[in-house]
Amino acid sequence: MPMLSEADKLEVQKRLADLKGQVRLVMFTQELECQYCRETRELLEDVASLSDKISLEVYNFVLDEEEVKRYGVDKIPAIVVEGERDYGIRFYGIPAGYEFAALLEDIRMVSSGESGLSQEAKDTLGGLSSPVHIQVFVTPTCPHCPRAGITAHKMALESELVRADVVEATEFPHLANRYGVYAVPKVVINETTSFEGALPEHHFLQYVLQAASG
Repeated sequence: MPMLSEADKLEVQKRLADLKGQVRLVMFTQELECQYCRETRELLEDVASLSDKISLEVYNFVLDEEEVKRYGVDKIPAIVVEGERDYGIRFYGIPAGYEFAALLEDIRMVSSGESGLSQEAKDTLGGLSSPVHIQVFVTPTCPHCPRAGITAHKMALESELVRADVVEATEFPHLANRYGVYAVPKVVINETTSFEGALPEHHFLQYVLQAASG
């Protein structure tokens, strides 16, 4: 069952018309135990059908152990947005509402291979010496959440040491409780550093450096 209306498909097709490189959407699912797995897969099928630059691969979270390990996926539904390599860009939960626009922006970014970050930010990320794991907690109705998630994903594209997850807070309440997510977007970095709000690139990066320094 299509998730996008015909009008929506036309708009998405226009948005994806100028993709440069190939993009693979890799999804992990287990429909019997995942509330939004079916809807997520159908949404990705719709998106992939709108551009010959986009392919979709679907794996079973329980049965496809090698792929789960390869991508480091630990919950479902999970989406990897992959280009020339796996940049560490992840969505956990259905990218609905405002987050759908973030997914499309990520596809465009990965296709181009360009993050759009400032040269200063690129140089700073290039100097990282230890792994950084960014989790951005969002909800579909939050208009500021996509900005925070996209910024994190830009950093993941720029550095092989950065992995960035956008996590739909209401689908993973145990994580929301664990990290004290009372407002979104909330960003948690390396389990040690956190902040709320969609901060400008420079300020976001300062928190990344703080977490990376231990």
